[in-house]
Amino acid sequence: MSEPLGSNARLMVRDLVKSYPSTSGTLEVLQGLSFEIFAGEFVAIVGESGCGKSTLLQILGTLDRADSGEVRLESISLLNISPQQQAEVRNQKIGFVYQAHHLIPELSAIENVMLPLLIQGLSEKEASPHATTLLQRLRLGDRLHHLPAKLSGGEAQRVAVARALISKPLLLLADEPTGNLDEATAAQVFDEMRSLCHQEQAAVVMVTHSMSLAKSCDRMFHLQGGHLRIL
Repeated sequence: MSEPLGSNARLMVRDLVKSYPSTSGTLEVLQGLSFEIFAGEFVAIVGESGCGKSTLLQILGTLDRADSGEVRLESISLLNISPQQQAEVRNQKIGFVYQAHHLIPELSAIENVMLPLLIQGLSEKEASPHATTLLQRLRLGDRLHHLPAKLSGGEAQRVAVARALISKPLLLLADEPTGNLDEATAAQVFDEMRSLCHQEQAAVVMVTHSMSLAKSCDRMFHLQGGHLRIL
């Protein structure tokens, strides 16, 4: 798929190529992908297991390198900056939500959410009001001081969403964020995440196997054979 890329896009991807060596030769996972995502837009990527969806997210999040192409987050060329600069971008401008919530078990809900701000140098006194507000917006105001083991699966995943958004990232990358939840809870967490991301004007790329959730997004891409097409 190739589309003209607008200068006002939050995320611009151009001619992205990624391959891996295999016993049968070179495996071309991504073959010249080009697309754009705008601020406040929630985009789903669907496709069969092993088609490269997670690889794409890792490249967008600077956790993996492409063979060639360009990934631009507003004015930042993500593939052409140093590893240290990439780490700074990940901490300050990109949020991540995974299928497993990856909360730190010894920290309470609010402590988990505050962590990115503390890493950036804010004090606990400065970070606490922001974390409290986010958790309250996700209907977790009565769970602020609960440890992850005392939270339900849906509650823990909402804490993970709050942690990903606490730094007001330009881009949120979500890899099967509701994959461990039952259908009803998954729909509820998705709706809350989507609403909050729209409010925060974060551009979101979500990988999912759930067609029902994908159809609720602003746009849906299908990744197959190394190419993206709009569904």
